[in-house]
Amino acid sequence: MNKTKEIWIAGFALFSLFFGAGNLILPPFLGVKSGLDWWIVVCGFVLTAVTIPILAIFAHAKLQGTLYDFGKKVSPLFSTIYCLLIYLIAVAIPSPRTAAVTHEMTVQPFFETSSLLTSVIYFVFVFIFAINRSKVIGLIGKFLTPIIVLILLMIIVVAFFTAPNIVTPTTFKTPFVDGILEGYQTFDAIGGVVVGAVIIISLNYSSFTTFEAKRKLIRQAGLIAGTGLLLIYGGLILSGSLFSSTFTENATRIEVLSGLSTQTLGNFGTAFLSVLVALACFTTAVGIVTGTADYIKGICNDSQAAYIITAAVSSVIGIVVGSYNVGFIIDVAVPALMFLYPITIVLILLNIVPDKLASKLVFRGVVIVTFIFSIPDFLGFIIPRENLAGIKSIIPLAEFSLGWVIPALLVFVGLNLLKNKAHE
Repeated sequence: MNKTKEIWIAGFALFSLFFGAGNLILPPFLGVKSGLDWWIVVCGFVLTAVTIPILAIFAHAKLQGTLYDFGKKVSPLFSTIYCLLIYLIAVAIPSPRTAAVTHEMTVQPFFETSSLLTSVIYFVFVFIFAINRSKVIGLIGKFLTPIIVLILLMIIVVAFFTAPNIVTPTTFKTPFVDGILEGYQTFDAIGGVVVGAVIIISLNYSSFTTFEAKRKLIRQAGLIAGTGLLLIYGGLILSGSLFSSTFTENATRIEVLSGLSTQTLGNFGTAFLSVLVALACFTTAVGIVTGTADYIKGICNDSQAAYIITAAVSSVIGIVVGSYNVGFIIDVAVPALMFLYPITIVLILLNIVPDKLASKLVFRGVVIVTFIFSIPDFLGFIIPRENLAGIKSIIPLAEFSLGWVIPALLVFVGLNLLKNKAHE
């Protein structure tokens, strides 16, 4: 196969892996809330929903290993715990969220049935497909993504030319920061450290055989995927902004996406998009459950029983959490993301800088400091924020839930300066 063609195929495959249908509900909602400041929100959202995930792919290009390799410089125990937490979060939040999105977009508008019933049926099928490893899921995914992208592009173009002349003011106090934190909800940075390993494995069957050739391919594929995500996310945020005056102040994320598609493509277009999103959500859930079960199977000496039990437990968790509404699941996810996302970001960044700047000592120091200074951000979404006002007032950026950034940067620079001084 032509190598240029392989690069584009890898780029589109990577885009498909990142492009979770559940993520579609986030950008239009951000657009409605951001109003005239939509472009500032785009900058923040793209930072955590596009740039960091693509940097994760670049890190994989450098490591060419597995998820475990991202944290092994800290310690083997840390890396094992980190991997387990990543997969636990995956089956507890983004996987169930796909069921909730399916119910609210595809079932609820047409049938007066409970979300629990939808969740039960949904995850029974997820379990069946995960156990049987049906190739149908892969085939569906290949066709679904291009069709959904085409519909979204139609929504964006129509929205641009038919939007009302009224754009509401922003409701965000700090649009850039709100964009960053909403980008956490895409789980794309976590997805980047997970799916990058999938790309590495698939390249073993390509014409790119050398380490450097694979590294170049992954980087080029990452740029293609990142460009695609930037266009879709940015376009949907702009579309939401242009139609912001048509939504009530308390409109939900699902209502915004459905309302935007109805106003641009009509009822038929909305119904068609809803069905496609439901199918795409399903493939995402099967992928998460299968990937988690594979990981547990691997650390249990390739035990098939471990695989089946993990798939079953993941599906049960999906049924319980997926029976709640999307807004609730997103709110519940925030504390976990405030804890895990900063650590994921620093691991990605440490794995792409030159090795001479990322010794084991630097890895350990930066990760430990990131963990410590993420605690107030984490607690800020669990206990009343006024209880943390004192400590947050002395940590730079803590009021924006980014208290870990400056300390992590200072430790990174400080440890490298000490190392260089010691070598003089």
